[in-house]
Amino acid sequence: MSKETVFEVKSWDEEAAQDIAEGIKIVRAKVSQSYRGRIEGEGRVEYLMYYKGDGTAIFLGYERIIGSVDGRQGSVLLQHQGIFEGGAAISQWTVVGGSATDDLQGLSGTGSFNAGHKQARVTLDIAFE
Repeated sequence: MSKETVFEVKSWDEEAAQDIAEGIKIVRAKVSQSYRGRIEGEGRVEYLMYYKGDGTAIFLGYERIIGSVDGRQGSVLLQHQGIFEGGAAISQWTVVGGSATDDLQGLSGTGSFNAGHKQARVTLDIAFE
């Protein structure tokens, strides 16, 4: 399907979980996003991030999206894994098996994004069983 997906960050709330050394820390970030395109809806993600002394970061997270995918309504959980460097977040994600509800049941696949601070285009490789 050719319709692209774009998300926009609506809020970002980050708090230190552990200060390790100057500029090195582990933080928790709670983020809300809105999606449009193949995915239409709202997502809430919680990241656990490790900031290195050079300002780059490694992150893991889970995001629940409520809305629609390819016109089918429901919710789905995504597992994120990525890095932040050069002012951009680069993330790979996977649909968590068995997490989709309602008309999204049977959804599987992967995706990725390369985002600045507010908006990103999402690449999707998803299918319904």
